Amino acid sequence: GDGTGVSLPAVLDFFTDLLSFYSEDYGKSFHDVSHAINNTFIKKDFGISAGPGNPQQVILTANLPFTESPGGVIFTSMDAGVTFRSVQLPFHPAQAIQFHYQDPKYLVVISIDDGLWLSEDFGNSWSEVHEGVHTRGELILRRTKDVGKNFTTIAKNIVSFGYIGGFLFTSVMEKLGSPRVIYVSSDQGDHFRKAQLPSATTEQFYSVLDGDEDMIFMHVDNPGDTYFGTIYTSDDRGILYSKSLERHLFGGEGKSDFTNVTSLRGVYLTNILEEGMNTFITFDRGGRWRFLKKPENVNCPETSKKCSLHIHGEHSHFSGITPMLPLSEPTAIGLVIAHGSVGDSISAARPDVYVSGDGGYTWWGTLRGPHHYSILDSGGLIVAVEAHRDRQISSIKFSTDEGQCWKVFNFTDHPIFLAGLASEPGTKTMNISIFGYRPDDDDQPMWVAVTIDFEHLLTRECGEEDYVQWLAHSDYDSDPETDGCLLGYKETFRRLKKLSACRNGRGYVVSRQQRPCPCTREDYMCEYGFYRHENTSECLLQPDFLNQTQDICLNGELEDLQNTGYRKIPGDKCEEGVRPPRREDVFKKLCGKDISPTSANSHTKRSVSGPFLLTIITHYTVAKKQSKITYHICYNIKIINTVCLTSMSKSDVFLKINMNFVHKSISTFKRIHKEKHGC
Repeated sequence: GDGTGVSLPAVLDFFTDLLSFYSEDYGKSFHDVSHAINNTFIKKDFGISAGPGNPQQVILTANLPFTESPGGVIFTSMDAGVTFRSVQLPFHPAQAIQFHYQDPKYLVVISIDDGLWLSEDFGNSWSEVHEGVHTRGELILRRTKDVGKNFTTIAKNIVSFGYIGGFLFTSVMEKLGSPRVIYVSSDQGDHFRKAQLPSATTEQFYSVLDGDEDMIFMHVDNPGDTYFGTIYTSDDRGILYSKSLERHLFGGEGKSDFTNVTSLRGVYLTNILEEGMNTFITFDRGGRWRFLKKPENVNCPETSKKCSLHIHGEHSHFSGITPMLPLSEPTAIGLVIAHGSVGDSISAARPDVYVSGDGGYTWWGTLRGPHHYSILDSGGLIVAVEAHRDRQISSIKFSTDEGQCWKVFNFTDHPIFLAGLASEPGTKTMNISIFGYRPDDDDQPMWVAVTIDFEHLLTRECGEEDYVQWLAHSDYDSDPETDGCLLGYKETFRRLKKLSACRNGRGYVVSRQQRPCPCTREDYMCEYGFYRHENTSECLLQPDFLNQTQDICLNGELEDLQNTGYRKIPGDKCEEGVRPPRREDVFKKLCGKDISPTSANSHTKRSVSGPFLLTIITHYTVAKKQSKITYHICYNIKIINTVCLTSMSKSDVFLKINMNFVHKSISTFKRIHKEKHGC
């Protein structure tokens, strides 16, 4: 936990017993605390859990044979592992115990016989609140609002479900044997709406890649064993989806390379499968994808035709090609570290380490060969250790200038086989632990942990002169008014200079200033049924949508929506500026039966800021035999913006209404008037 200095590893001695140790000085010294848990074996896969936001709360789950005891055993601690309390469970846990995100004294877990068990006193006592609980299958989705006292059914025919970013997703088989579709709820299951996504057969799947309260990234698998699919991005309701990236790699082992670069907002990178594996990056939350720039200090292979940088992700890590995934941290602004290769596509050869200091716009080849790496001191310090399967190591590399230059520190006279690096969660610490093993005198492995405190190497505290103002997403060549604008605003950060060899310290806080930007085409993404033409910002209608309408059931009505293909990126805060022309023809019909997968709830009007009903009074004039005839037509339609009414010329016919929400031809209004008034 952040600031506690506590490490609690469990080490298995292959010939005696499970040894548990406790450290309260970032791993510099350890005490054997196996006796505190009665020398009990701890589960390997989910044996240690810490409370969210309170690392003092620790739960150990014992590894006991199911057949020898009626229930499992847990050990709970309220002092970060100094003392433990043994609790006999009336069940055997099938998964890790989950903490309530706001009140960690509430715990919940599923047992091996599919019971849902609840504790309201941090594990001291337990009660079964539901039977027959599963996470996949042909399911009924139930919800409780009173901590398990009462349950209500909110959806049926559920194949799987998940919750992310405030959205509740359900994969639904509407009829037996029919393809699955996605239903989404943004009010915790009160109402569900069908997502406008391609359906999935039993051989296909959906995967929520990432999301927050503004939008969702959804992968939809392609038919057949292709190992790729399409990424879609949602609107702020999770209902309408736009095609974002095709041929997205999603391996047969269930691994995706989709990565959120957390050190800079709006940035994601992933790999597609097309003539090999190719890396693409987006800086505007999936609005536009592009190749990564080749690092200036790395040459392209002679045979390369379209040379760029390609990043190894989860697929390569699972295959054993790289020892680590790409690394970024919200407190280390702009910093990204990853394994990769330069060429036409990802190479399976021994990868190198690359670093970016501006969130992925530019890269630098920084270390040869695979490494374990970590970010310390809020990005002011990077450490790395060479990864070898057949060779021992004795030194660590560190950089204070975002990987431009490296220094080497020998941490032991007795080399070890590296197992990994460990540091306190977050990036504020200056301590790094290197753990591994070396053969003992009897050729048996002896586990070793070495902790390095870089405060003894970087002794100077940073001063104001060590920082600089840095404009994120800047290309330095564009219009100063729009330079750095992303998702409607620009951000300037107070950031450590690369040449300042000092420490930020534990009290360092990221400082940023935000300014709004005028809207441009880059603030809009392609609407549902449209795609962005290659190398342009133009959104074109997808071929399979030609001569088709988009039927969307919202608020109990069927909206037949036809537009020019743009919508603002969810979360975008731009003001005024460019507004892509938009044409909407809205005809309201009743949806008929409830479109929600739940039989208990019917659709109700949702109170949102946005669409509302207004009466538009449109004036037009017709010149006829020098006499002026004026028609006044009243027509109720659903609109987004306000109406602009303009005076009309004597001799011409005009109809000027804000193009942001509607455009009706004069003939249409004549027809409506005739239908309503008979003339």
